[in-house]
Amino acid sequence: MKKYSLIRPIMLIAIALLSKSLVTNVCMLLGMEADGAKNMGFIAMIIAGIIVFRRTRRTPR
Repeated sequence: MKKYSLIRPIMLIAIALLSKSLVTNVCMLLGMEADGAKNMGFIAMIIAGIIVFRRTRRTPR
């Protein structure tokens, strides 16, 4: 394992979970039902995870 960083996977998990909870709470505040808000939060979590993964995989220039 060459230059393995422990921060990257922790940051990926933290951002994904925080984005899920934030989107779920905002949807609930706007009047969405619990099931729909959870689904929106899950979609936001997947999108945030993909974005963070792609940004951390890039090689620095």
